[in-house]
Amino acid sequence: MNRTIRIGNAGGYWGDDPLALRRQLEGGPLDYVTIDYLAEITMSILQEQRSRRPDLGYAVDFLDQLHDCLPLIVERGVKVITNAGGINPLALGREIRALADRLGLQVTVGVVDGDDIAGRLAELDAAGETFANLETGELLGPLRDRVRAANVYFGAEPVVAALRAGCRIVVTGRVTDTGITLAPMIHEFGWADDDWDRLAAGIVAGHIIECGTQATGGNLTDWRDVPDLAGIGFPIVEMREDGVFTVTKHKGTGGLVNLKTVKEQLVYEMGDPAEYISPDVIARFDTVELEQIGRNRVRVSNARGLPRPPRFKVSMAYDDGWKALGQLLVCGPEVAAKAAAAAAAFWKRLGIAYEETHTSVVGTGSIWPRTVPGGEPNEALLRLGVRDHDRDKVEAFGVQLPALILSGPGGMAVTGGRPKPHPVVAYWPALMGRSRVAARVVALAPDGTEEVRMIEFADTVPARPDPPAGPARRPRVRAWPQRTRRTKLRTLAFARSGDKGDTCNIGVLARSPEIYDWLREALTPAVVKRFFRGIVKGKVVRHEADNLLALNFLLERSLGGGGTVSLLLDPQGKTLAHALLEMDVDAPAKIIP
Repeated sequence: MNRTIRIGNAGGYWGDDPLALRRQLEGGPLDYVTIDYLAEITMSILQEQRSRRPDLGYAVDFLDQLHDCLPLIVERGVKVITNAGGINPLALGREIRALADRLGLQVTVGVVDGDDIAGRLAELDAAGETFANLETGELLGPLRDRVRAANVYFGAEPVVAALRAGCRIVVTGRVTDTGITLAPMIHEFGWADDDWDRLAAGIVAGHIIECGTQATGGNLTDWRDVPDLAGIGFPIVEMREDGVFTVTKHKGTGGLVNLKTVKEQLVYEMGDPAEYISPDVIARFDTVELEQIGRNRVRVSNARGLPRPPRFKVSMAYDDGWKALGQLLVCGPEVAAKAAAAAAAFWKRLGIAYEETHTSVVGTGSIWPRTVPGGEPNEALLRLGVRDHDRDKVEAFGVQLPALILSGPGGMAVTGGRPKPHPVVAYWPALMGRSRVAARVVALAPDGTEEVRMIEFADTVPARPDPPAGPARRPRVRAWPQRTRRTKLRTLAFARSGDKGDTCNIGVLARSPEIYDWLREALTPAVVKRFFRGIVKGKVVRHEADNLLALNFLLERSLGGGGTVSLLLDPQGKTLAHALLEMDVDAPAKIIP
């Protein structure tokens, strides 16, 4: 008999819908709710927050939600797991316990920390950890004194320990988005720590729901198919003990759960589908099988896993100079020519050489009456930016920009005031030995006592004696009908994109098996790089996932450094999937829908 647990997500990033937790609790039965708050850059923001106030360093939004929802959590018997603890989870845990006490509720709060190694870098360097950058191979050494945040990505194990200690609310530091979803499965079902296939199923489930409503119709290419976006529901996984699960949402909520919504989320920041690496297991996304089994219900099965990696990933953030961004409103006629002339005049007048500059013109056509003839946009934002390690040079940029309002072409207005220098916090991904760090699990009981348990890790993992065979591959189709028709790629595929540092990940999903067979031959890395010429500075790598009818492209050095380093309007590459879908292709007429 397969037991089932229901795990809902109530947030995919710090700043998501503050009412989602209550909506999930009230919408129907759940056993667990997970909320993901942390991105790479969030840790450095929290570090800066804590430098000003030592009692902070966590996502205060979660505490605000609990003020409203804690009685309901206790009443419904739900457990909540979140990485809202940031760099100070113990402080958040104690605040939650104090809140429960004020509300007269008996709640044991679990805290997971130990991931913050920022103060140990010199010690770890002396022990042989070089923290080589995973993207460039550079060693951390020369930059070590500029690191402001360094956190190890823990997996599910310490969260499981907190659940076994009877904790109803568990707050963590840098536990992976997937780990907080996998933990209740291990706890409830007793999965072994080397049951790679079931662990992989939990990772796949966690990946699908970790970004909230991206699994229930949010950001969907075919957005017109999504009903009631205003009332969109957050996702739920119904996990069986054997590792087969269903993705769904509460009845009566808006949004959509179908093969498209689940596939788009699976390819989001997927990387190599044969090796989705987590601290718990290496999951194979190229083996999973999807089936629509009812309205807003998609079953996911056949997840396969490989032994977890022998080292932990570390996310670091370090100071890397200054940047400033400013924008001016330019109106028509000849808006593009005006913007170009204004930008040229500004850069010439400024006369300063910067490490990096950026100019872009963003047009929407929204401020003039509709009676004005169309064609070229009637207004645009002229967006200018600089980055440099010399703060004075960046300051000079902000001082000079507003002067362009009175000395440039006609029809310009200032927006946003004078740009000010902001510190650049760059991302540094690395690896370190598991045995050099330990997780601390603290159970905060209602009576004020605190029980501490340390979780030690081993560097090596025994190899599985019978690693799973790779999935069967679709045969290649070498000959296609000569009659073609020009169309947009979006008629043949849907897509989603996201970022990992300076690399944009674009997952392209074919609308039919026949289209996929053609795309495998036609949509090559060279074609994609040529389409994004001027944007992609590195190579384009392509991975195939026949089971999803998906091609996953990694566009290296395409995001201007990524994160807060970038001067781009879209530093996370969220829009690049839709840019690619506008590509004109000459496809066999018979496969075009």
